[in-house]
Amino acid sequence: MRKALYFFWLLLLIFFDNLSFAQINPTAPSDNLRTIRIIEGKMLSEKTIDSVTKVETIAGDVVIYEGTTKFTCDSAVINRRLNVMEAFGNVRINEGDSVFTSSQYIKYLANERIAYLKRNVRLTDKRSTLTTQALEYNLSTGIAKYNTGGRVVNAKTILTSTQGIYYEQTKDIYFINRVTVVDPKTNIKADSLLYNTLTQKLNFIGPTYIKNKDGDIFTSQGTYDLKSGDAFFGNRTLVKDSSGRIYQALNIVFDYKAGQAQLEGNAVIKDSANRFIVTGNQIFLSKKNNSFLATKKPVLVIWQDKDTTYISGDTLFSGFTKKVYNDDIIPEEKQGTSTNTVSVNSKSLVIKDSLNKDSAKVINTKRDTSELKQISKTKFINSAKPDTSIRYFLAYHNVKIFNDSLQAVSDSLFYSGADSAFRLFYDPVIWSGKNQITGDTIFLYTKNKKADRVYVFDNGIMVNKINSEFYNQISGKTINGYFVNGVIDNMKVKGSPAESIYFVQDKDSAFTGMNRADGSVIDMLFINQQLNKVKFINDVHGKLYPIRQIPQDQKYLKKFVWLESRRPKNKLELFE
Repeated sequence: MRKALYFFWLLLLIFFDNLSFAQINPTAPSDNLRTIRIIEGKMLSEKTIDSVTKVETIAGDVVIYEGTTKFTCDSAVINRRLNVMEAFGNVRINEGDSVFTSSQYIKYLANERIAYLKRNVRLTDKRSTLTTQALEYNLSTGIAKYNTGGRVVNAKTILTSTQGIYYEQTKDIYFINRVTVVDPKTNIKADSLLYNTLTQKLNFIGPTYIKNKDGDIFTSQGTYDLKSGDAFFGNRTLVKDSSGRIYQALNIVFDYKAGQAQLEGNAVIKDSANRFIVTGNQIFLSKKNNSFLATKKPVLVIWQDKDTTYISGDTLFSGFTKKVYNDDIIPEEKQGTSTNTVSVNSKSLVIKDSLNKDSAKVINTKRDTSELKQISKTKFINSAKPDTSIRYFLAYHNVKIFNDSLQAVSDSLFYSGADSAFRLFYDPVIWSGKNQITGDTIFLYTKNKKADRVYVFDNGIMVNKINSEFYNQISGKTINGYFVNGVIDNMKVKGSPAESIYFVQDKDSAFTGMNRADGSVIDMLFINQQLNKVKFINDVHGKLYPIRQIPQDQKYLKKFVWLESRRPKNKLELFE
């Protein structure tokens, strides 16, 4: 009977103890803010571990507070001496209204305010959710770390990595090792990156590969806005678009909405399909028009297996035309009907910039000739479908051209892939071997990337250098020259009249005299780039001077000038 009564009173004591324990106020003041306070639970017990250590065990709908931080779980063990708590089953940590954490196990060090969570860990800040199997969470600093793999979901973006660090105050997450980002518009693989859950911006701080519908990006430094698509890349980033074209520069900036990009510092565009390379220290790109504008020492390289062509100028522009009318004359009433045109007028070469349709770039040709007025009727209509159109290039101011068989200079240039013709404006000069051609405007047509035909408008003059004293010379209103395998073969000069100076040599190449003549038309034949035969047609007048009796004032035509000093000597000169 005495044992039964003792057992009854013991149960009654435990019942009232639990009843009072379940009603503790969670906001009750405490002398030690790091005290772990039990608020609710169905079963409570105490166990002595050794002479100095006791632990409290609580189970069943457990609620525990440490400061203002709320913990809930199925059961918990508290070591008061170490101020450490272990919680088991459906563990949740609630830090106000900002961050919520859950797992199946937690070890919490109250003095340091550090929680170690394991098994099905979730941390959410209302914008994104981090899941992992093991997490170290510092409640004082708001910094959480994982080292065994983690996954973050923010809206439609999913990020994973082997290691990660979450910063509650800034909403940044630092992903480390085997980082992947899967987004509706972009897939990314990186060594490491920083992501902000609020702005949805990525910062790359290691080797990174980005894949989207527009192509591939290889970088190791930069920022990328997943919401807007805008981006900045540094540290010599390489971009490969969907057509296989490659872009590379020290810094690259993308404006996704405008469809534009800017390349700065040793920028390069390489188009293997169309066999050209563009370099420059600054290049602007327009995706909408598939055009670009290169400045700060730009160079265009049109390459082939042999005799690659190099072109430089102060500015280089390239776009697409739907159709090229070449030299066909378009009626005046039909001119200017297109909102985007490239045309030449009597004084300027006018290009409506595809990068900004409301602006226009003007290349001053400083000419007002009938031939150039006729060129102004040539019209190039921009394509509505740039990817299926013909690419053209414009270079203006201080233009230089170099390849092994031909060199040239001019103020400005237009080149179209439709007819492979270089159109040179304002004091152009072309050299081929020992031959020099000048005129107000020159069209140089190529075939298989080699010179095929040259057409000189107005004030044309061709000079063939024999030696430092003697120069064969022919001038006229227009000059048509023809090449064979890139080497000058024959030439026709028309004028009113056409004039020539030709030094006659015998079979031993000794000079015997100089023939100065004029006529309506002059035909010339070249052998090994040397003038070999001259033929005059209609209204021929001339005089042959013995070699020792040539008057000094008759040795040169009126506009003769040998411009060797302007001639590009090698391709490296164009990059200087």
